[in-house]
Amino acid sequence: MDYFKEVNLAITICDKNGKIIEMNDKSRKTFLKPGREDLIGKNVLDCHPEPARSMLADMLENPRTNAYTIEKEGIKKLIYQTPWYDNGVFMGFMELSMEIPFVMKHAVRTPKK
Repeated sequence: MDYFKEVNLAITICDKNGKIIEMNDKSRKTFLKPGREDLIGKNVLDCHPEPARSMLADMLENPRTNAYTIEKEGIKKLIYQTPWYDNGVFMGFMELSMEIPFVMKHAVRTPKK
């Protein structure tokens, strides 16, 4: 079973060379505009303009998490890019992109003593 195929967030996964190896349905709907070919097998760096391209290239060389929010066409999204590993070996990174409300509840939880 592919748990992420139809989930309501875009999941895009690339290998350590930046080659896109997986996209779920939401990712395809988000990034594949009419007439655009499939992005599987393409390099993620070719899909981003500067300065995002240089930042992603550096993330491939120096794995780390990058998280931020964007607003585009009246929709606010949380973008979470993070390395993925297999048995402790860096294999690439994945990007999770999800629509979020402009105003969100924030809770601070403290452990019980």
